[in-house]
Amino acid sequence: MQNQYNKIILGGGPAGMFATIFAKQKGEKVLLIEKNNCIGKKLAITGKGRCNITNYTTDIKELVSTYKKNGKFLFHAFSVFNVEDTIAFFKDLEVKTKIERGNRVFPESDDAYEIIEKLFALVKDDILFNCDVQEILSSENHITGIKTNKGIFTADKYILATGGKSYPLTGSNGDGYALAQAVGHKIIEPKPALVPLAAKEHWISELAGLGLKNIRMDVYQNGKKIFSKFGELLFTHTGISGPIVIDSSREIGELLEKSPVKIIIDLKPALSYPTLKERINKDLIAAKNKAIKNSLHELLPASLIPVIIKLSKIDPETKASQLSKDAKNNLLHILKELSLNISNVGDWNNAIVTDGGIDIKEIDPNTMQSKLIDNLYFAGEIIDVYGPTGGYNLQLCWSTGYLAGIS
Repeated sequence: MQNQYNKIILGGGPAGMFATIFAKQKGEKVLLIEKNNCIGKKLAITGKGRCNITNYTTDIKELVSTYKKNGKFLFHAFSVFNVEDTIAFFKDLEVKTKIERGNRVFPESDDAYEIIEKLFALVKDDILFNCDVQEILSSENHITGIKTNKGIFTADKYILATGGKSYPLTGSNGDGYALAQAVGHKIIEPKPALVPLAAKEHWISELAGLGLKNIRMDVYQNGKKIFSKFGELLFTHTGISGPIVIDSSREIGELLEKSPVKIIIDLKPALSYPTLKERINKDLIAAKNKAIKNSLHELLPASLIPVIIKLSKIDPETKASQLSKDAKNNLLHILKELSLNISNVGDWNNAIVTDGGIDIKEIDPNTMQSKLIDNLYFAGEIIDVYGPTGGYNLQLCWSTGYLAGIS
């Protein structure tokens, strides 16, 4: 391969591929350097393998406000390449999309590899696989070359799109931070973000795999309610996950650093205590002489019933018609206040994104250009900004990758 280019892009993730594609559209000679033997390893597991391309939030101010950290930094990037541009881009590649609950946008095929194959077709002639960057060569505030295990490559401009530290098995181990730091950039300490939570309760493992919709989660510390979330929750072998959990995980992690955290789950938030009490009585009357373990299927998922009965301190063989007033009150209390004591938050191996990275104060939001190095740009998760689940973090990659590619 020749060694002189207009742009060299480090990292074959979504941001790096977009930067490559749009730099090529300008007629530039580009080289995409990827340390793995394939592209899009992390992209392949997004949206549980379905690839949640973006979130259909078309108002830019609303979109920016959704980001959990440094959202305003993305305003210009979203202005020049927005959600509708993303959908149109993939439509031009003959990828049909659909919008699901929460405005999540997926390919109709529900297959992340469809996205990867379409993108790979656009960059395959410009990519160098199994290439480890060993050092960025620089003089004062200018990069002069990239030293790799396959030789030294030079370009007019360089784009660092190496990702964060989440899912390190995909090759995303944060090595881009060291490269940026070596040329003078400040790194905001990277921490796992959007992770599941582990709980101390042993019964939690009995519910592994159970997903619940339309529940409320209240987060408490020192007896005081800190915040609430409403939406979908998933039980795991060791705790809880799902959108409302992982979107709150960073805040809960910070709380845990100070003192214990308790989560109260309201399984029936649409029903007040009196209304739910009436509903329980109605179901018990309808069950007549059935055992209580067989009397709650209209109210709860089957796998949840044994746990709720146990926590309510009710003998599962007790007939519905013979349930005492205290037993009914216990059942009501557990349904409205299922309590979990959080032991810890997930680590890098199950973090969806990274909280931290290149300090945004050192990046021009209008171009993604470094304010310290005149021919260096950044794109994607390596930047200290992240959003909630639901396609927002891929949109960040598409938009910053596009902007770095054309700048």
